[in-house]
Amino acid sequence: MYIESKMRHLHSPLFRHITATNSLHHKLFIGCSLSHAKPVPNHICKQWRAVRTTLNQHVRDLTGPEQRLLNKLYAGLIGGHRASLAESITLVETQHPRKKELAQVLLQRVLAYRREQESRNDGKPVSFRVGLSGPPGAGKSSFIEVVGKMLTGRGHKVSVLAVDPSSCTTGGSLMGDKTRMTELSRDMNAFIRPSPTSGTLGGVTRTTNEAVVLCEGAGYDVVLVETVGVGQSEFAVADMVDMFVLLIPPAGGDELQGIKRGIIERADLVVVTKWDGDLVVPARRIQAEYTSAMKLLRRQSKSWNPKVVHASSHSVEGIPEVWAEMQSYRRAMLASGELQGRRRAQQKVWMWTLIQENVLAHFRHHPAVREALPRLEERVTRGDISPGLASDLLLKAFLSSSL
Repeated sequence: MYIESKMRHLHSPLFRHITATNSLHHKLFIGCSLSHAKPVPNHICKQWRAVRTTLNQHVRDLTGPEQRLLNKLYAGLIGGHRASLAESITLVETQHPRKKELAQVLLQRVLAYRREQESRNDGKPVSFRVGLSGPPGAGKSSFIEVVGKMLTGRGHKVSVLAVDPSSCTTGGSLMGDKTRMTELSRDMNAFIRPSPTSGTLGGVTRTTNEAVVLCEGAGYDVVLVETVGVGQSEFAVADMVDMFVLLIPPAGGDELQGIKRGIIERADLVVVTKWDGDLVVPARRIQAEYTSAMKLLRRQSKSWNPKVVHASSHSVEGIPEVWAEMQSYRRAMLASGELQGRRRAQQKVWMWTLIQENVLAHFRHHPAVREALPRLEERVTRGDISPGLASDLLLKAFLSSSL
């Protein structure tokens, strides 16, 4: 029943707005009407036409104010207005049920627009997504600001999605990254959006992936995603970016040993930061150690060997070279088609991640589960029953009342 409900939601009245407000994007979304597009099998076209018919039947359910809001946001977004981008990201971050549906309509339009751009670029992505992680004190914000200013000076448009830790008490976050990137935040070719983790284990919110799409729709060709801290759960960002960069401070000590194997396996590039002053000697030692460690790991890509480089945000030494390595990675991955394949695989990963979150939320809020949960939790804490038995009983209550 839950799956059927979700399928009905996918065919909800709101999705008709994708086709009702922009005929070109409708054609791109359907994929069967463009003369320059690749031939699409007839059975696929029939499926899409069936979806279109279903959507057409429910166009009346989208209110006038909602249509005007979505039109305004979309026009401002593709026009490159930062205020529209900020408002659109706020919409996808909302927990309000109706606004969440509106956000999905907006995202579908932006996805159609992005597909149009990629079709003009021989099917290759027009943006470059880079994830950055590292332990506290690695200088992530300083590094991003220096790289961002360099890129905007070269004509790029840079967006930064900085995921801030949330308070377990209030749910709020400090939003400190925007205050640390003072120069970049004033740059009209840059956009910085701090967002709370909201308790997300991976340090990347469930809406970060959607915010990336919105930034690309607004014309930002370089999207940087900065995550909280570092650890086994932190490299969730690697499942939403083209390149994952690990920043390591010098003189980190033995506390870094625990993260080497878990996080470095996903790193496409390791940057030893703070390569200046008295830290040059320990930084050189750290770079040598990580270079040796990288040789022992299995390669993730056939087109790229992960490298260890160094940089200083203070003196800007090594910053252009780091960007050059990133560009070399992107060219190699695009030429081999691995980058496009990675993006396709990531979409599937995030689909199942969201399914798991939604199913768990539905399970927790199910009447039968909510009724039995306090009693079973108490029995588990007393040691009367095992956690495994309690979970089996809850699942049985859920299934028996759902049939």
